[in-house]
Formats: sequence, structure tokens, C-alpha cells
Amino acid sequence: MSAGNAYDVLARIRAVRTAPRPAGEACEMCAEQIADEHQHVVNVEGRQLMCVCRGCYLLFTDPHAALRYRAVPDRYLAFPDFALDRRRWDALQIPVGLAFFFRNSHLERTVAFYPGPAGATESELELESWNDLRAADPRVDMLADDTEALLVRVAPNEAEEAEQAAPPVCHLLPIDACYEFVGRLRMLWRGFDGGQDARRYIDEFFDTVAHRSKVVPR
Repeated sequence: MSAGNAYDVLARIRAVRTAPRPAGEACEMCAEQIADEHQHVVNVEGRQLMCVCRGCYLLFTDPHAALRYRAVPDRYLAFPDFALDRRRWDALQIPVGLAFFFRNSHLERTVAFYPGPAGATESELELESWNDLRAADPRVDMLADDTEALLVRVAPNEAEEAEQAAPPVCHLLPIDACYEFVGRLRMLWRGFDGGQDARRYIDEFFDTVAHRSKVVPR
């Protein structure tokens, strides 16, 4: 569906929206009532998630169309043996061992978010460092712009020095799942390192994501 047709459909939907709606969550495009479990689209320029009904969601599923909004897919992948050693991680200048990365098509660059005492912090990545990681592990390029993220967890420095250091954990997942993750983490975070509740939640979240993910070998 072309961008023009999609917006024409939305205009007609809004034009016939005359009756008052019952209380509850509604589609942010057409105001139809939606369930608690619903889908999202991303406002590419504003990097904002919008709660939408199934009909509006389907208007923006074409990954090749030049649209202001993009539907968030429901894809979960696991990348075992991810090519991210301590040198590459330090080159990305992420001060903690957890971050998610996505490519913003409006800004034409990849950005990263990592948790901390003040909530999620955005980090602009140096192109050379990101391209180094892409060359080392081409699975990075499976990410869909704006709507999917790469969630990465690495062992802390002191753990990497141990003989049985855990390898990095990497998953591709929907961007809305990442925002939900960091939002919940912000409420639990205590002190500099997050505290016990935050660490427990991180473990549980990664277990859930691993259970849903299809493994993509290197």
C-alpha cells in the first residue's frame, strides 16, 4: 500500500468517527477500542510508539514504503557466539554491561540506550566502531530500521577476568519490548549498579526473551 493510500484510509476512518467511545484504551489513529494486548507503530521522526488496532497496524507493514509510521514486527531472534569481545564493547563507549541498539532511519545512524540511575541514557555511536561490529558479525544487519533493536548483555570487567567468564548474550527483538524493558528497569533501579531487584528483573527478562527467540547460528 502506498503512503498516499494509507493516509487516505486513515482520513476516512477519522471522518466517520462521530459516536462517543466507551472508556478504555483506544487506537491512537482511529480511536477504535483495543485490548490490553495490542500492537504498535513507530513515529519514525519522533521515535514515539503508538498503540493501534489491527487494521491501522496493517497499513504500515510494508518495510520498503516511505512512510512516517512503521509497524513494529513480532520477531525474536537469538544470536549465539556473538562477536562482541571486551575491546569492541569498550569501543562502543557503553559504560555498563547492558544496552540496546537500533538504526534510526530519520537520523540515518545507529543509536544505543543503556540503563542507569537517571533512567535510559542515549549514546551516539561512532560509525567506525559500529561498522567494526557489523563486519565481525553480519547478523547485526538483520535489524529492521526503527522497529527492531539489538539487546546485548556482556559480563562485567571483573567477571571477564575469571576463567569461566560468560559470553555476551545478544537478541534481536521488537523495539516496543525494549522500551517496556527499560521503563520497568527504571522503576526498579537503585544506586549505581541497579540493585538486587533490577538484576533479578534483568535475568527474568532475558530468560523470557530466550524462550521466545529463534536461534540464528553465526
